[in-house]
Formats: sequence, C-alpha cells, structure tokens
Amino acid sequence: MDFTRDETQDAVAEVATALLARELQPDALWTAFAEADLLTLALPERLGGEGLSVTDVGALLTEVGRAAAPIPALATLGFGVLPIVALGSDAQQDELLAGVAAGRVFTAALSEPGAQFPEHPSVTAQQSGDWYRVSGTLLAVPFAESAHRVLIPTDAGVVLIDPNASGVTLTPTPSSSGSPEFGIVLDDAVGELLGAGAESVQTLYRIATASIGSVVDGLVSGAVDLTAAHVGSREQFGKPLATFQAVAQQIADAYITSRTLHVASLSASWRVSEGLDAQSDLDVMAYWIAQEVPATMQVLHHLHGGLGVDATYPLHRYYSTAKDLARLLGGASQRLDLVGARCSSI
Repeated sequence: MDFTRDETQDAVAEVATALLARELQPDALWTAFAEADLLTLALPERLGGEGLSVTDVGALLTEVGRAAAPIPALATLGFGVLPIVALGSDAQQDELLAGVAAGRVFTAALSEPGAQFPEHPSVTAQQSGDWYRVSGTLLAVPFAESAHRVLIPTDAGVVLIDPNASGVTLTPTPSSSGSPEFGIVLDDAVGELLGAGAESVQTLYRIATASIGSVVDGLVSGAVDLTAAHVGSREQFGKPLATFQAVAQQIADAYITSRTLHVASLSASWRVSEGLDAQSDLDVMAYWIAQEVPATMQVLHHLHGGLGVDATYPLHRYYSTAKDLARLLGGASQRLDLVGARCSSI
C-alpha cells in the first residue's frame, strides 16, 4: 500500500502548518483552526464538512503533533467528532456537531482506575426512558471542563455526558505537559446513548488509538528535527556536535524510531479508515509508542544538554506531551501483554 499523502491530505497539512507557524496563543490558534474550517473536515457534507476519513484527519493531527501545539485537536477530533460520525444517528450528528465549526470541544474518557481502554468497562449505564443513568469513575480525561460532551465507555455502550450535568464531578489532575486533565466521578448522571454494545466501545477505542498515533508521529518527527537543528549548529571543541560519532549514532537511532512509528501509525490509521481488522496494527503501534517513544524523547532531551531542562524551550512540550499520551495508552507492559495475547491466539 502506498501511504504517500494524497492532494487532500497535503492541502490539509499545508493549511495547518501555516497556522501553526504563526505561533499564536492556544485559544487564538484554536479559533484560527475553526475559522480555517479545519475542525469540520470529518463532518458529513450535509453539515458543511468534507466527510474525510480517520487517515485524512490524521494528517491534520500529525501537524499539530509536529508543532506540539497545546490545543484540543486530538480530544475534539480523534476522541469526539470522528467517533460521533461513526456511531451517531443523523439526528445526533446534526445536534452535536453543529457547533464544531465555531470551535466546540469534545473529549472521551478512555481510562478507569487501573485500566486504560478497558475491554469490559466497569462504568454502568442503566436505561431510564430515552436516557441512561451512568455511574463510575474515569481518569485522565483531557479538556473535560471545556467539553460540550464527554464520550463515556460503559457496560451498555458509549454514552454522551454533559460535564456540567447533575451527578458529574470533575477534579483537576496533573499532567506532564500542563494540559488540562480531569478525573470524573459519575453518580447516576443522565446521559444519551451514542452507540450500543461492546462493539461501539471498541470503535471508539480504535479511532482514538489511531488518532493518538497520528499525533505522536508528529511529536517524534518534530522533536527529531528540533534536535537535529540544535546539534548541527551547536559547537564544542570547535566542531558541530553532529560531527561527533556518539551524537550522530543517537540522532540516527531517534530517526529510525520516528520512521518506524510513522509507518505503524499510517498502517493502523488506514486500516481503521477502510473498515478492516486493525487491532493488531493498533496494538503494535501503541506498544511502540509506550515503549520506544519516551526513551527516544529522553535521548533527544539529553542531546540538548542544559538547554533541554528549560521548560520554556520547545522540546519540553514534545517530551511532556509524549509522556502524557504514552500514559494514556496504558504503558509499555500493558501494551506488550496485549500484543502477546494476540500472537498467542493466532
């Protein structure tokens, strides 16, 4: 399969790159994304969108990652809009997605205490007329406070919860990058069913994982480029750092990690977009992110020397965001267990 970007993906990436180059503050950048119609790409054409796929939107998310931009693009598009398009009825899409063009934020709760992306969610949803009453605890929910709706995996399927509704308690929790994360306690909170059954939960997980892969693909690529520029211009003993064999070997290893992740991310995203069995590709990609990306970011951090510890230097955003996303996926041990389980079942 040729994973070279097509004209649409190139155009999306070009517009995003131009906006990111303006170095706007997060709120202004999010507004600029909305005004450039980048947030409506996945919407059905009847809602003014382009009906683009997970892979197409992934081209946008990759550029967001390449700039380590602290905006809710992953949460809104990867955890919200794309799953709503995949699972929601026309009426639900019309109601929920109408505000996306103006910058409406969505997110999803993908972690429970001690369980990330749980196959059998412990959060319960009991039907009550046309609504569902939801109870349970979720962790590490990005941008929950500003979200219009939070997508909640439950034992009944995926349920939409208003974060400001009665029975919903949000507690700010720390993140490496400083991006807003929240713990959510649901106590008989009223929600709307988006997709019924376990398969709807898995659809949410597949789209969310593929979207995380697109962002991390950009993060690692951007961090490698930043580091290559640094070691190419920084001199010691009258020579650029890049001319020292040990430095050259380390940046080469980081480049290999970046390119491997790029292939894994595109393969997984494409299979999700095409409706093919993508779970093996997603599991391998997620393991690579959890195992290799934090270590690679640490090497890039080290190659910057003392500059790497400056929280105002861009590398800090790349490193800390990568750590947050690796944690959200569940860590290397859990992801290796999933890969091993699939191999043993073949």
